[in-house]
Amino acid sequence: MLQETLNPGTSEVSQKTVARATRKTGRRPSSIVFDVVLHFILIIGAIFMAAPFIWMLITSLESTSQAFSVPPTWIPNPFLWGNYPQSLNALPFNLAYMNSTIVAVSVTFFQLITCSMAGYAFARIEFPGRNIIFIAFLATMMIPFQLTIIPIFLTMKELNLLDTLLSLILPPALFSALGVFMMRQFILGIPIELEEAAIVDGANRWKIFWQVILPLLKAPLAAWGIFAFLGQWNDFLRPLIMLNTPENFTVPLMLNQFRGQYATEWTLVMAGSVIAVVPVLIVYILAQRHIIRGIAMTGLKA
Repeated sequence: MLQETLNPGTSEVSQKTVARATRKTGRRPSSIVFDVVLHFILIIGAIFMAAPFIWMLITSLESTSQAFSVPPTWIPNPFLWGNYPQSLNALPFNLAYMNSTIVAVSVTFFQLITCSMAGYAFARIEFPGRNIIFIAFLATMMIPFQLTIIPIFLTMKELNLLDTLLSLILPPALFSALGVFMMRQFILGIPIELEEAAIVDGANRWKIFWQVILPLLKAPLAAWGIFAFLGQWNDFLRPLIMLNTPENFTVPLMLNQFRGQYATEWTLVMAGSVIAVVPVLIVYILAQRHIIRGIAMTGLKA
């Protein structure tokens, strides 16, 4: 205060400098500092998130001695590209890939249909007890999977579906509470006038859903499709309980076969894991724009 009193021009010069910088960049210096700190934190978080995948990739190109060397070997010397064909030839990975693809694609397809239809029903169709049923439906998300696996196992046994791919497809393909919730929240944001116009034109509920609502659900359907696909592709516990025959094993179960009684070929496990991740990674990269848009547009509107 005393300095401003003795040098009144100093404060004015500082204010003019800040104002000039603000006009030039359109943002205040404090906002720029905040963005720099935020991006730094995000970069550090991204490095930590990518570290396991990078470590898996490095280990898949190393020998067993290099994989367990201390200090760790960050650059394989030499690069053992032969781990990949050795991993594919050691076990019938072609069957595991086919089984995982059949299960993941089937479950994803049926969940997209059931979740979108149920979401539309909860969002637009008035029927007695709709809100209570929806709350009870969401309450199933709080039930751990470990509590339901025994009834599912007994049901599949009574239907003679154990040790078949149908035992992995039928239970999760029937419904998904989280998927229904996502579709309902998105549909609530669609203007009701579109449906009213379709009703005036003589469309029924079924036609409104397929020709008006469903084309507008591309973003949330893409987002949930990736989530459902990843969940089924990486599922280990359900196939471990339901399947016994190696010909029906999925990719996670086939990778588990590298674990021996006395030793584990970790380099082959990592090579197989990289091979298993690549298709999902490609799908995610191609669909990430739809995934982000679907999540962002699926709000929490009640």
